[in-house]
Amino acid sequence: MTEEIVKTALSKVMYPGFTKDIVTFGFVNNIVINGTDVSFTCDITSSAAEVAGQIKDESTAALKAEGATNVNCNIKAPQMPKESSSQGKNLAPQVKNFLMISSGKGGVGKSTTSVNIAIALAAQGLKVGLLDADIYGPNAPRMMGLDGVKPEVTGNKVMPLKAYGIEVMSMGSLMDEGQALIWRGAMIMKAIEQFLRDILWSELDCLVIDMPPGTGDAQLSLAQAVPVTAGLTVTTPQAVSLDDSRRSLNMFKKLNIPLAGIVENMSGFIAPDTGVEYDIFGKGTSQPMADEFDTKIIAEIPIEPGIRTGGDEGKPVTFSNPSSESAKRFAQAAASIWATIEEINANGGVDNKGVQPTTPPGVSACSTAAAPAPAKEPEGESCGTGCGCH
Repeated sequence: MTEEIVKTALSKVMYPGFTKDIVTFGFVNNIVINGTDVSFTCDITSSAAEVAGQIKDESTAALKAEGATNVNCNIKAPQMPKESSSQGKNLAPQVKNFLMISSGKGGVGKSTTSVNIAIALAAQGLKVGLLDADIYGPNAPRMMGLDGVKPEVTGNKVMPLKAYGIEVMSMGSLMDEGQALIWRGAMIMKAIEQFLRDILWSELDCLVIDMPPGTGDAQLSLAQAVPVTAGLTVTTPQAVSLDDSRRSLNMFKKLNIPLAGIVENMSGFIAPDTGVEYDIFGKGTSQPMADEFDTKIIAEIPIEPGIRTGGDEGKPVTFSNPSSESAKRFAQAAASIWATIEEINANGGVDNKGVQPTTPPGVSACSTAAAPAPAKEPEGESCGTGCGCH
């Protein structure tokens, strides 16, 4: 019995729910061989007892088939997820935690980050959903390999699609390809509510929500509809992106959403032929902004061709190439996010009561004393309160 034989045998043991084996994932460590006795450690990312049991049983069978007589598989698993202690209005009470991923501007890799963070969280053994709430630019179907796939409708509810071990829903899965949405604020707010109320999400540990760029109606509507456990901002190193990212972080503060951190995308470039990392757009420039808002940079994601091809082909790099540098950094970011979420819940969770509308149902904000309209407004223009009455 040799280490090579052990690894070959264990490479036949698939990680439950995935098409990759425990050796490829890098979970097998500390192999000790004494004649035909074999012991090893398997550092899994799931806290589910059934996952550990399946790996132990299949590993033992695989090694005994190669001649091992005694097998000691020491499973190291994280603690079971804690229940959310959040309070307030919640249109999707079966979801324990909500992670809002936002950005001050478009084109910074927010959707790519959302997809890979969701998959990385699922790889930790969590039950995860991905809501692509970017109404105007829904990219999740293509990035998740679900382009052209339509969801099943049950009564007046919609079943989420499934890919890479997570539940997925996107406006891109509901509308025709290339169709333009020209919606006002009230329609966006209604769509956000329907994504939460009318999608048959299962009991999820975390719903990752890819928001539209900016700090507008969609973000406010989501914060009012569910108690958002944590917010993540995605930026690039350039100053013009950082300026807008400050607005995104400030929005989280105003909406009483705890910060999970900052992901600095396009942070360096890794040459595919040499593996050397070059600083072409700047790197680490988000740190002063993180200090300003008392948060941290949880990942500096480099430019790697695999990220682009994976997104275009519906094979996210975190799943298709988990040994790549980008995948490792996404995994580290997901671990940091989950640690933050567990800490938030341990300290009492979150409450969205303070961001609920103060106007009576059916009454426009511009007709109240709290938000008076100008004495004379220009014809055809809004009253300036953001109520959407014009």
